Amino acid sequence: MIPTEEVSARRKEIEYKLKQEELTLSFIKDSLEKSDQLTKNMVAILSSFESRLMKLENSIIPVYKQTENLQRLQENVEKTLSCLDHVISYYHVAKDTEKIIKEGPTGRLEEYLNCMDKIQKAVEYFQDNNPDSPELNRVKSLFERGKESLESEFRSLMTRHTKPVPPILILDLISGDDDMEPQEEMFLEHLPEGVLHDIIRISGWLVENGRNQDFMTVYFQIRSVQLDRSIKGLKDHFRKNSSSTGVPYSPAIQNKRKDTPTKKPVKRPGHEHDLRVKHLSDALSDKHGPAAGRDDVFDIEIDAYIHCVSAFVKLAQSEYQLLTDIVPEHHQKKTFDSLIQESLDNLIMEGDNIVSAARKAIIRHDYSAVLTIFPILKHLKQMKPEFDQVLQGTAAGTKNKLPGLITSMETTGAKALEEFADNIKNDPDKEYNMPKDGTVHELTSNAILFLQQLLDFQETAGAMLASQETSSSASSYSSEFSRRLLSTYICKVLGNLQLNLLSKSKVYEDPALSAIFLHNNYNYILKSLEKSELIQLVAVTQKTAERSYRELIEQQIQTYQRSWLKVTDYILERNLPVFQPGVKLKDKERQMIKERFKGFNDGLEELCKIQKAWAIPDMEQRDKIRRAQKTIVKETYGAFLNRYGNVPFTKNPEKYIKYQVDQVGEMIEKLFDTSA
Repeated sequence: MIPTEEVSARRKEIEYKLKQEELTLSFIKDSLEKSDQLTKNMVAILSSFESRLMKLENSIIPVYKQTENLQRLQENVEKTLSCLDHVISYYHVAKDTEKIIKEGPTGRLEEYLNCMDKIQKAVEYFQDNNPDSPELNRVKSLFERGKESLESEFRSLMTRHTKPVPPILILDLISGDDDMEPQEEMFLEHLPEGVLHDIIRISGWLVENGRNQDFMTVYFQIRSVQLDRSIKGLKDHFRKNSSSTGVPYSPAIQNKRKDTPTKKPVKRPGHEHDLRVKHLSDALSDKHGPAAGRDDVFDIEIDAYIHCVSAFVKLAQSEYQLLTDIVPEHHQKKTFDSLIQESLDNLIMEGDNIVSAARKAIIRHDYSAVLTIFPILKHLKQMKPEFDQVLQGTAAGTKNKLPGLITSMETTGAKALEEFADNIKNDPDKEYNMPKDGTVHELTSNAILFLQQLLDFQETAGAMLASQETSSSASSYSSEFSRRLLSTYICKVLGNLQLNLLSKSKVYEDPALSAIFLHNNYNYILKSLEKSELIQLVAVTQKTAERSYRELIEQQIQTYQRSWLKVTDYILERNLPVFQPGVKLKDKERQMIKERFKGFNDGLEELCKIQKAWAIPDMEQRDKIRRAQKTIVKETYGAFLNRYGNVPFTKNPEKYIKYQVDQVGEMIEKLFDTSA
């Protein structure tokens, strides 16, 4: 049971807490009442502020709107004034720019172009806003006048500053392929830098604003003349260096030669030679003197043409580089095509003239004229890749001009080669032009010379022959195929020459002279083949050719030696009776010995007299034939003289024993020598 004191204490504690809570509640109540009062006061203040703000707003907004309208009106006025100034400026354009337009763009191109831009904008304004305005006609007229002045300035700049490229510079440009390192590649400055800048600006303006293409026509016409003059200048440079010949320079020189082909070795101009014409001129002066012949002029003509071909390629490349800066891209190929036409046509025409001259010469059986085609054709084929690259993008007719010339040259050359081979076989000159001394015939020397000159153009000649082949193997012929064709051709010419020589040899009544003639010609052919690469070329299809010629030469030597049988037959022992020593000779026997000595003497003298006038140009062969004949005759005569020299067959032995053995040898040693 809880004690009373404890209960009383707890009650007091509880009562105390209750009083505390009542006090707290009373305080909270008072605070809430104060808070409510403050809230009411705040609401009243805010309501009053809102009311005042609404009154203020109602007063300010109309003022603000009025101010805004005034600002907008001010802006509109300013814009209107600006537009009026802009419009009015168009009415002043003609007046402000007329003086500059009249004076032209020379010396102040940028200022002039700025004026033209202003005029163009004025034209556009009046066309859009006031097409009936008289100002439109004025500014249009001024614009057209300005455009014409720009076109005139373009023409003037091009005309005044476009000059032919000097020949020496062209030669340096051509030789640059061989003489210069890639980083030192030459570039031509066709126009001064400042002038080129003005021309580019004018062309750009005319394309963009003038909508005019006439300046491109002006451009290609002027540059075309320059290109043609540059190439002709190079040709004139060659002409001056050949003036010492005294023969006019012509692309179709008519050479009056014999029907048998003959020509001095053709120079082979090209990149492998020094292209300075001075060197060429010095060489001509040293070699030929001031009276160089027609052939030398013709060679210079070929050299000049070949250099002009190279010059065209280089100059055309340079022209295209210049053109790309001036002419719009979509007009560049067409303009370039027009620009090069005259020079290209002249080049092709000159090539056609050379082909035509060669054809006429071939008709006259002057086959050496075809040799002029070989160096040109070789060079054209070498240059064709560069030609194709330069002409890329031009019209088909332009691209086909060079291939057409090449085809024409190949056809003409191949025809000449075939006709030459036929002419060698059928040359009718048998009696009137036969060498009386049996030396090498002109036909032989000319034929060999012709073939030797083909060696300088083996690939060209082989390809020329291959171009006429219709077989499938020829459609994609290789260098080996064309080499075999050329070998076959040379063998054909040599075979025809051999047949003709056999026919000609029959003109000689003396078989010995006929043999000497064939010997000389066969020996000349063999030595000529051996001295050049012809023998290797012949061996491609006829490996035994060299041996065959040696056999032919030996056969003719043997035939010649038979001519001495009528001399040695007199003194051969088998033709004489046997004499007994100490036995007196009968009259018949003495007479026989006399006849033998006389027959030998007369035959020896006759042959030596006749054969002394014959010729064997090859000293080695001449000595060989003399030695062989001397050995045979001396041995035979020595044996005869040893046996019958002391036989009393006559009272006047000196009448019959006219020569000693050594004297006979000396007489034979003088054969084939008219000076002996």
